[in-house]
Amino acid sequence: MTNSLSQIASGLGGSPERLDPLELFLQADIVVQIVMVGLILASVWVWAIIISFSMRVGRLSRRSERYESAFWKARDIESFQSEHGKPAIPPSNVVNAGLAEWDRSIAGKSVDREGARQRLQLAMDSAVALEAEKLSDRLNFLATVGSVAPFVGLFGTVWGIMNSFFQIGQQQNSSLAVVAPGISEALFATALGLFAAIPAVIAYNRFSHRVNGFEARLQRFADRFLATLSRQLEAK
Repeated sequence: MTNSLSQIASGLGGSPERLDPLELFLQADIVVQIVMVGLILASVWVWAIIISFSMRVGRLSRRSERYESAFWKARDIESFQSEHGKPAIPPSNVVNAGLAEWDRSIAGKSVDREGARQRLQLAMDSAVALEAEKLSDRLNFLATVGSVAPFVGLFGTVWGIMNSFFQIGQQQNSSLAVVAPGISEALFATALGLFAAIPAVIAYNRFSHRVNGFEARLQRFADRFLATLSRQLEAK
């Protein structure tokens, strides 16, 4: 009796005090391991997008603010563009689109003011949409991970639980000690799926809002520039 109690105490003393994610991964079925690796890589890529997008939006916002402030103080727009019109600045690309259409519209002997005004608006609206599209290029990946990752993790969980039940049938033993490790490994796949999906969903919603705000700011800039060009058209 004493020896049995000693063995039980020894077994309890050797049991882990907390979950070891690495151990759960190493002991998991090969299919569950593949699911885990895919979710970990997706999570790493999500955080890379979050960091790079935050830095990019902040940089573009500062450059655009400085450009717009200097632009409205300039007396000669074409000279200003030749000196400060860098392709990396979204408002500069909008101005370039407007000026290119302006040159084409007034190149003829007679100027169709209303037609030129509509073409200018279309050209700058297209430039605004293009800048917003370039800014939100990688956000689709966040949306995909946010919607798909939980189901991928759930697939790993279902597969792991199926494997645990298979072990029950093989060993003819339905004790918790037989199924607990497999179920723990399976549930770890679901946890990884949520770990990848939750930041992706939050970042996608937040960044979509920032892209929409940036696009609205560009649109206001384009509308103000269109008003300036419209006044010049009326003077011709």
